[in-house]
Amino acid sequence: MESVRGVNVPMYTTLRRTTVVFTMTMEYFLAKQKHTPPIIGSVALIVFGAFVAGARDLSFDARGYAIVFVANITTAVYLATINRIGKSSGLNSFGLMWCNGLVCGPSVLFLTYIQGDLKRAMEFPYLYSPGFQAVLLFSCILAFLLNYTIFWNTILNSALTQSMCGNLKDFFTVGIGWVLFGGLPFDLLNVMGQGLGFLGSGLYAYCKIKGK
Repeated sequence: MESVRGVNVPMYTTLRRTTVVFTMTMEYFLAKQKHTPPIIGSVALIVFGAFVAGARDLSFDARGYAIVFVANITTAVYLATINRIGKSSGLNSFGLMWCNGLVCGPSVLFLTYIQGDLKRAMEFPYLYSPGFQAVLLFSCILAFLLNYTIFWNTILNSALTQSMCGNLKDFFTVGIGWVLFGGLPFDLLNVMGQGLGFLGSGLYAYCKIKGK
């Protein structure tokens, strides 16, 4: 969320797609997971497509780009850790989410307090408005379902597979970002890069289905 202050939505999605490389690296270091050449090739195709798509981005923001890559690294560590702990501890997805909330909850509360966000939230004029409460509840339900499916898929398959599945939503994110928010004019090179990324995701899915 911090990075989109300086990076437009389509470019943010493009940069986030490189998470697969960091995830593959973390899987090797944490679980000694090795991947076949076709899998590595599909990941390389996704990353190449991301660089092609962003080659003509004129809204370069060093801070925004840096935050995106920090997010990529932490996401990779997060997914690889979920996969490893989930398989070694015997906890199911809900159990892992519960433990995750217990560990992270106090830290998030402390950060929101020292940054003043907690005070601003309590002073929000529409905090007790029925409409706002309904939207907030709906948002929380969606967040729960999102995290539950992430934990479930990561444990059932792998951290890299979860990263790849995350790329499937990029088609809608990029389209909605272009239509609603703009910031990145139509460019053939960008479309080609996005297409290569989706092709890489499809190749990865094919390799997994065929056991390659």
